[in-house]
Amino acid sequence: MVVTARAVVFLCLWLAVCQVRGSHIPVKMNRTIQNLLQHYRISNKDRFDGRPVFSREPLTTKMEAKRVFMGAVLETYEKLIGQMMKQLPTQSPQTARSDMDPASAVTPTAGVDVRKELSYILKRVQELRKHRYHEQEKLLQGLQSLRDIKMDNFVIQSKALWELPWLYEEASSLPDNTEMQRRQRRRRQARRVKSHLSG
Repeated sequence: MVVTARAVVFLCLWLAVCQVRGSHIPVKMNRTIQNLLQHYRISNKDRFDGRPVFSREPLTTKMEAKRVFMGAVLETYEKLIGQMMKQLPTQSPQTARSDMDPASAVTPTAGVDVRKELSYILKRVQELRKHRYHEQEKLLQGLQSLRDIKMDNFVIQSKALWELPWLYEEASSLPDNTEMQRRQRRRRQARRVKSHLSG
């Protein structure tokens, strides 16, 4: 009982913080997520085990990095929800709990069309990603193509060496964020002093 109360308090605080920070989660989406959480029920011990699926650490970095990370998170949610939909039986939107695979276990929820609810959430995630994270998607695709480079290919090795000088120059010429922040801070301080002296 205490654990459940603690979970409810945590959820309320989390939702309040989201509202304070200017959350853009529509009421229908929030309700749909709550319905789905009833279907994809796990114990509070599992939910609050201190190991989130998505780390919040990248969200404490610079804005550009945050946007790239959030673009990747939304892409991962698209894949995850797609997988959840594939795991649903085709005749019925509800899945019985499997004793053999507790990681994929879900409990049936009366009156909830899980496939429809998941489709709605997927659509919202896709819309957000399409409208707000288009540039990040291109960047993520570029990062993925870097991972796919065939490192043991002689032609690739030679071409990469040929391209290194201009890439190195480009990388060296990008402004250092810490230096840029120092300059901005100095400018703000100078403006304050100037306005204080003229006032």
